[in-house]
Amino acid sequence: MGKRIVIALGGNALGNNLPEQMVAVKQTAKAIADLIEEGHEVVIAHGNGPQVGMIQAAMTELTRSNPEKYIPCPLSVCVAMSQGYIGYDLQNSLREELLDRGIRKGVSTVLTQVEVDPADPAFQNPTKPIGSFMTKEEADKMVAERGYQVMEDAGRGYRRVVASPRPQSIVEIESIRDMVDAGLVVIACGGGGIPVFTTEGHHLKGAAAVVDKDFASCVLAQQLDADCLVILTAVEKVAVNFGKPDQSWLDSLTPDQARVYMDEGQFAPGSMLPKVQAAVQFAESKPGRSALITLLEKARDGIAGKTGTVIVQ
Repeated sequence: MGKRIVIALGGNALGNNLPEQMVAVKQTAKAIADLIEEGHEVVIAHGNGPQVGMIQAAMTELTRSNPEKYIPCPLSVCVAMSQGYIGYDLQNSLREELLDRGIRKGVSTVLTQVEVDPADPAFQNPTKPIGSFMTKEEADKMVAERGYQVMEDAGRGYRRVVASPRPQSIVEIESIRDMVDAGLVVIACGGGGIPVFTTEGHHLKGAAAVVDKDFASCVLAQQLDADCLVILTAVEKVAVNFGKPDQSWLDSLTPDQARVYMDEGQFAPGSMLPKVQAAVQFAESKPGRSALITLLEKARDGIAGKTGTVIVQ
């Protein structure tokens, strides 16, 4: 019997620009179609780092070139834009691949908002650089005029920094669940979702933040009552002592074992650490749930227990 699987696609599944993305999604579609062909229900989430950066940079340049005509575009709107055009490429490539295999199954992208807590400590310590580089003078102007927070980035100039709060819930979860129950393949939580929080009444306000796509995928998987969370990355398995002579690849981990390694600093922040944290969170959320971290092209073998690192209670 097939499983309900939420797949979190890494950046290598999408490329760094439009031409790369159009090539990359064709290979991504093949790997996902393999799982669908085996009878699994699949929901797809993805990152948007290069894509939202490109949109933000374009909007910034437009504002610089004609500030009297164009106003700054909120980051939440840029995330929404990235969800649209990444979803467009993904759903078309996956639809084509499924039809080529004789599988008639709808594929749809859901513009997804993710609720965050405005009291999240991340808002007091923004660390995520976004957008284009600025001179000191340009950065000072952004701070004075728009209240941006900026930081110097490795001697290359100044960049805006925003918070990366933890996701609390998926706003469109009922729609996503209905579509999955109806047999559709759903693409959701693109770029970690559009971060929003509730203000007066039922109004949702976009937050100047980015949500980690692995944590968003974890929440999505929990709210969909998925059996498995698959986090796809650039390595086949998780390793300890990565890059050292005594490097060791891990076939499986319990949450307690993972926490020991995390406390030792084995996993790099902003890279493998959030993936392991999200995997542990999902594996512990309900008996019988498991998480898998592996390469895109190894997803089918990983689900079959042949490779990857499995995190299970």
